[in-house]
Amino acid sequence: MEAAGDSPAATARRLMRRLDRAALATLQHDAEGWPFASLVLVALDHAACPVLLLSDLAEHTRNIARDPRLSLLFDGTAGAADPLAGERVSVFGRAAASESPGLRDRFLRRHPGARAYADFKDFRLYRVAVSRAHLVAGFGRIHWIEAPELRFDTAGTAALEAREADIVAHMNRDHADAVALYAKVLLGRAGAGWQMTGCDPEGVDLRRGAETARLEFDSPVADAEAARRALVRLAKHARRAAGG
Repeated sequence: MEAAGDSPAATARRLMRRLDRAALATLQHDAEGWPFASLVLVALDHAACPVLLLSDLAEHTRNIARDPRLSLLFDGTAGAADPLAGERVSVFGRAAASESPGLRDRFLRRHPGARAYADFKDFRLYRVAVSRAHLVAGFGRIHWIEAPELRFDTAGTAALEAREADIVAHMNRDHADAVALYAKVLLGRAGAGWQMTGCDPEGVDLRRGAETARLEFDSPVADAEAARRALVRLAKHARRAAGG
């Protein structure tokens, strides 16, 4: 949901980081070049650029090989009584194959089921260099957003990215009670077994089976110590709210 005082770019990033799938539009690789729409799993890097894991055999991947331009529709209208009054953002950019182990690990934590095929020879990771985005945040709240606004400025946050896997593992191993409180108390999500899958400057990603959830920090963090302090504050807030 759009928060009071949010810029259009912040609203768009919040929506993109919350969702784990998107509709992908590419240009068909045949002579006619029709638009081709498909469903893909998506993760975001720390700058909020989309990351995809695609098979070389898929039509959309063949399209990207011919023309790397694409768009991704992040649809946040699920469950809305009036979907056209809900939030959605179309992101435009160019896809390029990536060999980054960090991006691969981040994608697979977000989508653990993808580990079953991620090592197949025909699968490879793609990062989308964002060009601009079109946000519809409800009736009359429509904005074009240029890339420098949409992307989160990661200057000075390399230390957090380098420690992300350690932070996630530590929280799941040693502070599962805090993760459970984040989900139940702060996000109103039911069920046991929630785990953290990602930690970026703007918040953390959680997952329980097929369910995903997003918890935002009060303010961005740049390194592991700042993330620790933010997570402790959130845990204390959750315990107070739960009466503990």
